[in-house]
Amino acid sequence: MSDKQAVGVIGAGAWGTALAQMLASDGRDIVLWVLESDLVEEINREHTNSPYLPSAALARTIRATGNMAGLSACETVLAVTPAQHLGKVLSGMENPPRDLVLCSKGIEAGTGRLMNHVAAEAMPGSDIAVLSGPTFAHEVAAGLPTAVTLACSGGKTQWERLAPVIARPSFRPYYSNDVVGAEIGGAVKNVLAIACGVVDGLDLGQNARAALIARGYAEMLRFGEALGARAETLAGLCGLGDLVLTCSSTSSRNFSLGKALGEGQSAEVLMADRRTVAEGAHTAPVLAGLAARHGVAMPIVDGVSRLLDGAPAHDIVTELLARPLRSEQELPA
Repeated sequence: MSDKQAVGVIGAGAWGTALAQMLASDGRDIVLWVLESDLVEEINREHTNSPYLPSAALARTIRATGNMAGLSACETVLAVTPAQHLGKVLSGMENPPRDLVLCSKGIEAGTGRLMNHVAAEAMPGSDIAVLSGPTFAHEVAAGLPTAVTLACSGGKTQWERLAPVIARPSFRPYYSNDVVGAEIGGAVKNVLAIACGVVDGLDLGQNARAALIARGYAEMLRFGEALGARAETLAGLCGLGDLVLTCSSTSSRNFSLGKALGEGQSAEVLMADRRTVAEGAHTAPVLAGLAARHGVAMPIVDGVSRLLDGAPAHDIVTELLARPLRSEQELPA
């Protein structure tokens, strides 16, 4: 039993399990809430998570539970459930933790709310933080060097409390107080990663992918600033850094989904057959709608939304390439 305060993690998918493994690396006790009862048993007995993170031999200080009450003694809880289920899962917690760290990236379908708004309604007694950045789960679980943004609604006071709990020699958080910016970077990059996967699936080349990343980043900036995010936040780890990572590798679920769509596979079939969640597929139509409501031009995001609704990938690419020529930045006349 560690003399350090136990930390709770909600969600035992690849990312939640990787975070639990990383947090346990200093000998800390970790309480991992798991939805599936058979997986609770596997983690506690075998110290493995074969469905979601088979590459990791889990620390013995990670204790899985299917009961939310098991998190009641944790002052810090990381919520790593799929974005669309966050509100429902948090509503099952009777005792709000002092610090609730949101690690899921998305926008709530139906309401258009960011995750910090969902969490604040469900856990009004908790200080909310957002952890976001370029993070492949298997690399974090393996202890490879990683840097993230930790955006704290409680400012420097919350940061000084949280940073020592979360930081490890190979896991380096950087402070921000721009919670909205940290969330928007993570949500938008998921959609753009699908678009980059399409480019790969259509075999359009490296030039096209680099152009799409740059123009997608411009869309991220426009949307973020319209919602009050700071440009420098989106230029950091949780925006541009995460965008570059997930738009460049099949280790990204969103990129892999886009690649399959570009190769001609059906969006409906792909989404029904995926055990792990490609959050960008849920975010794209919500994001496209929010952008239209705020008068923000996001043609790439709009194209991904239409693609997921069944439009042919080749037609969408052709339309994007046929858009009117214009300046790269908004310039005075």
